[in-house]
Amino acid sequence: MTIIMIFIAIIGGALLSVQAAINGQLGSKVGVFRCAFLTFSVGALISALLIFYFEPAQSMTLLNVPKWQLLGALCGVPYIVIMAFAVPRIGTAVSTVAVIFGQLLMSLLIDNFGWLGNESLPFSLNRLLAVIALAIALYFIHSSSVKKTD
Repeated sequence: MTIIMIFIAIIGGALLSVQAAINGQLGSKVGVFRCAFLTFSVGALISALLIFYFEPAQSMTLLNVPKWQLLGALCGVPYIVIMAFAVPRIGTAVSTVAVIFGQLLMSLLIDNFGWLGNESLPFSLNRLLAVIALAIALYFIHSSSVKKTD
């Protein structure tokens, strides 16, 4: 089951890169905030349909959960706006790896300290090496995309 979840997460990551590339183009033509509005409007419509047709009954509703958990919805807005702004300027690969680097750093803090109600998973040498490897990858991807002027 773990392998399946990892594969599904990889597909999700691939779709985020496609979304970033498309939103970068759209944002440069209509503006990053209009692009974000379209993304969330279409996403809300699709989510509503999925809820209506496929969501099983839950023991709690959005009105009953701790209110701080609703703040997660706000985290998507900066991502969409930043990617729509960054992709046309630094490219999809650099933007995506930079986002993943930020995700990795924050997720390691969340895991280590058990923030936001998550189980604590201690920091390790392997996790440090993963951060270093991704930082190196970000450096090489960025340096290979910088246009050389002679």
